[in-house]
Amino acid sequence: EIGKPVLGICYGFHLLAEMLGGRVDRGCREYGRTMVRVLDPSDPLFEGWEAEEQTWMSHGDCVSEVPPGGRLLAVSENSYVAAFRKQHGNTVVYGVQFHPEVSHTPKGRQLLSNFARLAGAEPWWRPENLIDSLVSELREHVKEGRVLVAVSGGVDSTVTAVLLQRAVGDRLLAVLVDHGFFREGEVEETVRILKSAGIEPLVIDAREEFFEAVRGVSDPEEKRKRIGEMFARIFQRIVKENPDIRYLAQGTLYPDVIESGAAPGADRIKSHHNVGGLPSWLGLEVIEPLREFYKDEVRKLALALGLPHELAFRHPFPGPGLAVRIIGEVTQEKLEIVRKASRIVEDELRRAGLYERVWQAFAVVGDDRWVGVKGDRREEGHIVIVRIVESDDGMTADWTRIPYEVLDRISRRITAEVPGVTMVAYAVTTKPPATIEPQ
Repeated sequence: EIGKPVLGICYGFHLLAEMLGGRVDRGCREYGRTMVRVLDPSDPLFEGWEAEEQTWMSHGDCVSEVPPGGRLLAVSENSYVAAFRKQHGNTVVYGVQFHPEVSHTPKGRQLLSNFARLAGAEPWWRPENLIDSLVSELREHVKEGRVLVAVSGGVDSTVTAVLLQRAVGDRLLAVLVDHGFFREGEVEETVRILKSAGIEPLVIDAREEFFEAVRGVSDPEEKRKRIGEMFARIFQRIVKENPDIRYLAQGTLYPDVIESGAAPGADRIKSHHNVGGLPSWLGLEVIEPLREFYKDEVRKLALALGLPHELAFRHPFPGPGLAVRIIGEVTQEKLEIVRKASRIVEDELRRAGLYERVWQAFAVVGDDRWVGVKGDRREEGHIVIVRIVESDDGMTADWTRIPYEVLDRISRRITAEVPGVTMVAYAVTTKPPATIEPQ
């Protein structure tokens, strides 16, 4: 009825098929890289596509029958319906099973561009062109009172802090809470970067408090919950000392919102302490200027704001820090293992010129052990899992095919330089089905 084309993706594909009289069945699963065969290359939606293209799938249901009068446009390598088109009144309805919006569908942007052209849409949105409007919106929203912004040294919180500084000036209080789960040297580096951006952070040493909060806790959701509660208690103390603080600003991104189940229709994959994790008793209004942005867009914002290149392309780091890269209970031994091993992973990637070519690279340690031999003596040590992935936005990811010689150096250095480690393994699972972080 609207006279504009409609495109349904994945579950939207299923919804449109069912609404228009097609059939959706359960149990036909496809995850990760999947080849798709285009049956009608003349259709304008698939302009620029070859007869076979790689796509990215993530579904447990499938369209088994296209709607009556619909045209089958593509099938997957498993012979499932991958795309259809149906004329519905004066509206052309398209549906695709795969995800064209992710980088692991190489021709996905071409398909979306084709659809935008069919809809008569003109490209205008650029993250770096939104700085003035973001600052204006913040200034209009925060007319009085001070803003507490939680900074971690990552690009998300730093961009949030710089935007707020431009909007409210000295009414901004930037706080860096040292929870003891940062990477090696990260607190000092964070302070240096923030000062270079003209922001003088208040650093709070809360390492003992956070460690006690997660002591004896193995469940990952409980870990995240306790860490979030500890942040809230610390913020409450700051507010008591600064009663004119009315707002709490966070560098929440859209993938955080989706994984926490806060987006309409989304299942919770894992909680994020900065998405719905702050108790109402804190009494602050939450400001999240980057809530609708993805990481690659925030990086463009950072460069447009004049922030250092190394900050803009720093690998993502979870809010709870290394605590969620430790499987099982957090102990000082495992904390030191994961911290030192992660530094080795990053060092070797930089040495090989690969650091900025990957999305994320880190080490994980748990309670499983492996018998080894060191210096002609038997030693039972921890297993360290190395995780290196490629992505554009964190919504999907593929494991990186690192050269063997780089993996070899990483493995030899970890077993030689990190006490208590006898085995190094490499994670070779995509997202989905796995998440990037272990917890």
